[in-house]
Amino acid sequence: MKLIAIPALASALALAACGSPETDTTDTADTTSVSADATAETAGTVVEVAQGNEDFSTLVTAVTAAGLGETLSGEGPFTVFAPTNAAFAKLPEGTLDTLTQEENKADLVNILTYHVVAGETNAAALVEAIGAAEGGNLELSTVSGGKLTASLDGENVVLTDAAGGTSTITATDVEADNGVIHVIDTVVMPG
Repeated sequence: MKLIAIPALASALALAACGSPETDTTDTADTTSVSADATAETAGTVVEVAQGNEDFSTLVTAVTAAGLGETLSGEGPFTVFAPTNAAFAKLPEGTLDTLTQEENKADLVNILTYHVVAGETNAAALVEAIGAAEGGNLELSTVSGGKLTASLDGENVVLTDAAGGTSTITATDVEADNGVIHVIDTVVMPG
């Protein structure tokens, strides 16, 4: 398994995964359609896969506003922890509108690349690495240069961000030509 830190924009978005590749155990109202639709999307880059699923429309809008579409369509591979529309809806009112303004582009890029880890890590490899990590807390280096901590809560993989916020992986192993997407229920913040 490769969990490599490349703090460069060229490796964008973020990694997350559920306890097992087929497991979709939380927030079924939020993720059932993502899980079913996303697994049907196996061809294309991570951006094309996201564009093909209406549950990622907010993410696609943010990626476009940040100018990361071309980067995330690159060779990769990437492991992306992709927040759903419902995850973005949890942000304080007006946050996304503010972040998508041109003068806040650097902040948006930092947040989005905090959701990406260089290399491709499927759910089984992630869970195995968490189990092998000291104290069951695996530190992931994101493309933004920040750190996420992955741990298990029962069979669910939980990401803890720099601010202490948590996000649960609700669907895993959505394949793309240049990486893998794990669906998360909350936007993680770099600090």
